[in-house]
Amino acid sequence: MRSRGWAGSTPASDEEAIGRILDAVDQVVAEHGSAIRLADVARTLGVTRQTVYRYFPNADALLMASAMRAVDGFIDQVVRHVSGLNDPVTAVVESLSFGIEKLAGDPQLENLLTQRNEGQAITSLTSQTAVTFCLSVFRRLDVDWALHGYDSAALGELAEMMLRTVQSILIDPGQQPREGIELRRFITRWLGPAILYPRITSLALPAEMNPPSRTREPSSSGS
Repeated sequence: MRSRGWAGSTPASDEEAIGRILDAVDQVVAEHGSAIRLADVARTLGVTRQTVYRYFPNADALLMASAMRAVDGFIDQVVRHVSGLNDPVTAVVESLSFGIEKLAGDPQLENLLTQRNEGQAITSLTSQTAVTFCLSVFRRLDVDWALHGYDSAALGELAEMMLRTVQSILIDPGQQPREGIELRRFITRWLGPAILYPRITSLALPAEMNPPSRTREPSSSGS
């Protein structure tokens, strides 16, 4: 924890610091829109840009964390909803479907995912901040990921694929948006086999023939 700045009131913990940074993001967005700079957030807090950088690598990560926080208790809601589901396909499909249904229509997230400022790309839901949120959900599910062939790299890629699916469906739900059982059948049909792939591969091939897991971390948006 840095001891300087913070307008004379230093946070007592990193958690408090992050909360105050995100409060400042909300304030800046409310006043100036989503085209924010880390310098604007730092100025609002009375800290240097380096202090904000310690917790968030770029403005994109700030906006994504703010949007995810805005969905009140979202992660807890997802975990409670799928409690007791230990099959990875069922748990992931239901988490994904429930998340899409809860996030659809959220004005802050919708604006973040669709607004393109001049010369800038649309914000990606696959930033490292969003992947971290997604992994925190996975690790709280009643799924034995190791049993189903998942190491940390594979779980990170599954989180990335899940977030890509969420972003695609939220941005373009189609002429006749799917919901309920229809949405779940659609996701199961096309993502179910991919979710099972690590387990099938580990059972079908000797260990020495299994391809090595990729170790690349998902790229932070805007990096």
